[in-house]
Amino acid sequence: MKELSLNILDIAENSTKAKAELVEIAIFESDDSLVIRITDDGTGMTEETLSSVTDPFYTTRTTRKVGMGIPLFRFAAEQTGGNLTITSTHISLDEEHHGTTVTAMFNKKHIDFTPLGDVISTVTTLVQGHPDIDFLFTHSYGERTVTLDTREIRAVLEDVPLDTFEVLIWIKENLREQYKEFN
Repeated sequence: MKELSLNILDIAENSTKAKAELVEIAIFESDDSLVIRITDDGTGMTEETLSSVTDPFYTTRTTRKVGMGIPLFRFAAEQTGGNLTITSTHISLDEEHHGTTVTAMFNKKHIDFTPLGDVISTVTTLVQGHPDIDFLFTHSYGERTVTLDTREIRAVLEDVPLDTFEVLIWIKENLREQYKEFN
C-alpha cells in the first residue's frame, strides 16, 4: 500500500467484521519512529487463526483465496527494521476480555519508510462506514496530540447518527484543525 493510513483502514475494517463495539487507533510518533496500534473488543482470534493471519495465503474471506492486509502491514514495518505483533483473545476463552491488538513499529529514517498518509480521511471513512461502532483515535508526537472519540460526539448529539453529512464534515474539520496545531 502506498500509505500506512490505508493499512490502518484495512486492519480497522477487520475489527468491525469481528463485531467490535470499540476500535482504538493510536499512533505514537517521534523524530525517529512511528508506532501504530489498533485495538478492538471484537470476538478475537483463535490460536489457529492467530498463527496463520500473517500468511498471505490465509484469509477468512470467501471471495478470494489470499489476504494481503496484515502481511503487507508487516512487510512495511519490517522493511524499515521495525516489526509487527498481534495479540488476541478469542471470545470462547474469555467472554468479558476478548479482542485483538495489532502493533506495528517503523523506523521513520529508513529509506523504505512508507508515509503515514491521510489519516483524517481514514478516520472519517471508518465513522461513515460504521456509524454504530465507536472509534477512539489518538496521534501523539512529543507534547502534541490529536484525538477524536466518537463516544464523546455521540453523547453530545444524542440521537443524531454519526454518518450524517454534517457530522462527518465536522469530524473532518475538527481533525484538520487539531493537525494544524500539530505541525
